Amino acid sequence: MADRRSSAGKGVFSRWRKRRRTRREARQLIKEARRILRKYDHRIREDVAQEVRRAVKALREALSGGRFSVVRDSLEQLDELVDKHLAFGRKSALREYTESIGVAVLIALFLRAFVVEAFKIPSGSMIPTLEVGDHIFVNKFIYGFRIPFTNIKFLPFKKPRRGEVIVFVYPQDESKDFIKRIVAVEGDTVAFRDNRVIINGKPIKRRRLPGPCLYPETDEGSDRWQPRPCVAYEEKHNDIHYRVVHDLNEYPFPDRKPYKIPSGQLFVMGDNRDNSHDSRFWGTVPYDYIKGRAIIIWWSYGQPDGVRWSRFFTWIHSPPKLKAPNVEVPAP
Repeated sequence: MADRRSSAGKGVFSRWRKRRRTRREARQLIKEARRILRKYDHRIREDVAQEVRRAVKALREALSGGRFSVVRDSLEQLDELVDKHLAFGRKSALREYTESIGVAVLIALFLRAFVVEAFKIPSGSMIPTLEVGDHIFVNKFIYGFRIPFTNIKFLPFKKPRRGEVIVFVYPQDESKDFIKRIVAVEGDTVAFRDNRVIINGKPIKRRRLPGPCLYPETDEGSDRWQPRPCVAYEEKHNDIHYRVVHDLNEYPFPDRKPYKIPSGQLFVMGDNRDNSHDSRFWGTVPYDYIKGRAIIIWWSYGQPDGVRWSRFFTWIHSPPKLKAPNVEVPAP
């Protein structure tokens, strides 16, 4: 009894698939016949064109009526007419595949140029937010559409804000892309004192996270991965909060006098504060050099962990998880 029911179920499903395929072929044939009539109108006799149009109309009415037998018969009739009179205008299988692939490639290039682009993180300058081997998607239109192969932008949706992570063209070598966090925007005054960032005369709000803090780093002598001890803080810019790390037993970054960010420029830093080549060394980033805002980690693979399953589809503008659990307390 069970086998009979199973066979009956398979039969029903098979018939449903066949009818669905026939209806899809009917819609495609209608579209093809109309295309040929429109494109080669000067080559087709009027009586032939009228006969094909009647067959197209009959197939459309059959599709609306819902009777499968009528759809099948009408499809066969129209297919015979197209083969007999309009075969010169039909596309070969190779041409159809080529056109489909071409359209797909154009759509992919458009999305990559103006909407979303994928990047891979090559260094640890953004630890703990981004690790070596993280693959991310970048929103390329939020700060304005950038004309490919240029630094010209238009139609900006919003201005960059403090705390956002951006991908940009490295000002000192335009063949390279960098990823950093915005610390200050145009008009802000930046200074450094006691290893803290001072914006417009006020230190960035932060909380120290107690407990062990480690991140992986390669030893230059042995080329082996080893945990590097650090101190972790949570910093906050308005509604954006994130975590940064400072190495233990390292000299603090030298104090610097206040510096005002010029118009149309950004001051950026890595979240791995003692191991980041950023605006502290080579200056500010022009707005026009921004490629987009980093939004999500979609794949993560790198040494020494291998595949990092817990980082898949992690929103970048959310606080990252550290190597050891921490409890937030005010900094002393």
